[in-house]
Amino acid sequence: MSNQPQQLEAPDDPANEQPLVSHLVELRNRLVKSAIAVLVVFVALSPFMKQIFDYLSAPLMVALPQGVKLLATGVVAPFMVPLKVTLFLAFLIALPIVLYQAWAYIAPALYRHEKRLALPIIVSSIVMFAVGMAYCYFIVFRMVFQFIAGFSPDSVNFAPDIDSYFSFVLTMFVAFGLTFEVPIVVVVLNRLGFASYEKLVKIRPYVIVGAFIVAAIFTPPDVLSQTLLAVPIVLLFQVGIWLVRWFGRSQEEVDELAEERKNAVE
Repeated sequence: MSNQPQQLEAPDDPANEQPLVSHLVELRNRLVKSAIAVLVVFVALSPFMKQIFDYLSAPLMVALPQGVKLLATGVVAPFMVPLKVTLFLAFLIALPIVLYQAWAYIAPALYRHEKRLALPIIVSSIVMFAVGMAYCYFIVFRMVFQFIAGFSPDSVNFAPDIDSYFSFVLTMFVAFGLTFEVPIVVVVLNRLGFASYEKLVKIRPYVIVGAFIVAAIFTPPDVLSQTLLAVPIVLLFQVGIWLVRWFGRSQEEVDELAEERKNAVE
């Protein structure tokens, strides 16, 4: 193994460094391109706003009593909520383009080994976030709404407001999407030299406790919702440990990278 650390390798073309104004102009251009991509997708989806919201509300509608519909307490809510749902979906569809623009902006400042690591991370992050949202929609929502509706007294008309429903759905989508990023985070920490297999195994009990604390914060105050979020966090963390064991850096390599970072700072 070469004694020259990869971390000390300068980014590509360091002589091409640009002044702050040029970086701000490029950042603006990247943001504009990202916004245009989202807008184009939104315009294409806008004729189907009603159908998109109906599909999003389907898990709750199944749990509601026969003939009961969602409520719209605001004057413009029947228009604004489907619009926000469509905009959110447009952002998700355009997310690869948005992330590419972010990648193109930061790539010149990255080391070569960081660039090799970044592309798989971006692709796998998108895939895992989508898997987390699908798990939330097809499994969590159907079970949680049925559970909550089952506890509704006969004297209570269980008909949630559409604005509150969208806020709840958005929070849950983000929570479960980020949850499914856990294996990627674990692998990245190992590849960058911040956590070895032994250290990850050592902190596993603390992760289990932290998973239920996070679930209690981001899910409704019922045991079912919290379990449906906490258990995947624990299982995905274990998947990350297995990936590190099979493909990750050894304890010696992690220690070497830590020493290189220390020397670079000094």
